[in-house]
Amino acid sequence: MLLQGLRKPSMLRARCGALTVRPEAGKPLAAVSGCATIGRVWIPSPGACQMSALDPAALPVPEDDGAADHLPGLELPIIRLMGTHGHPVDLSDLSGRAVVYVYPRTARPGEPPLEGWDEIPGARGCTVQSCAFRDHLEDLRAVGIEHVFGLSAQDTEHQKEVATRLNLPFPLLSDHGLQLARAIRLPTFEVGGLKLLKRLTLVVEDGAIAHTFYPVFPPEESARQVVEFFRTYDRG
Repeated sequence: MLLQGLRKPSMLRARCGALTVRPEAGKPLAAVSGCATIGRVWIPSPGACQMSALDPAALPVPEDDGAADHLPGLELPIIRLMGTHGHPVDLSDLSGRAVVYVYPRTARPGEPPLEGWDEIPGARGCTVQSCAFRDHLEDLRAVGIEHVFGLSAQDTEHQKEVATRLNLPFPLLSDHGLQLARAIRLPTFEVGGLKLLKRLTLVVEDGAIAHTFYPVFPPEESARQVVEFFRTYDRG
């Protein structure tokens, strides 16, 4: 389910080194997450969240194909997924409210994208989505989110690289064998000989899926969508 009013992509406004990022509203450019200044030159700082210089308005918008309609209300199976913090996590065994943002894949710096990646609706933006959840962590805590996880089909070693590079304060979980994806029929797609998870966000409460955000676009607004949803939900 996608919150109304958030279908159109945000425009990227500022330059960060050779790459482009969207500054947060009301903040000067130097205060943008992951940007620093040296004289008149903008450079990426450690943990920078970057999206290559491609106007997101030109990216194809994912359609709701109904592939996640069956998920709300589903009790999660007992499946242990290895996390980048070095421990397996069983989402069905968590108490309280958790958010799991599911993303296709991240690439290492300098690694070229898979052929046709930019033409796949919803494929781009995994790094900026992780950064958004990192930067909105306190807001998520404030609306009752006790656990935050990222989830992809990449192996743990690959995930550790991005978790370290982006200074993520929460674990990324690996469903490298697609065990969870098959068990609950998560939406997937194939590219370059890989089977990857489509981008969606799951709200898990006491071991069951309470709500889904699908499709998710633009990805850098994903965490904000969750926060705004629960601010409205809790007021109701």
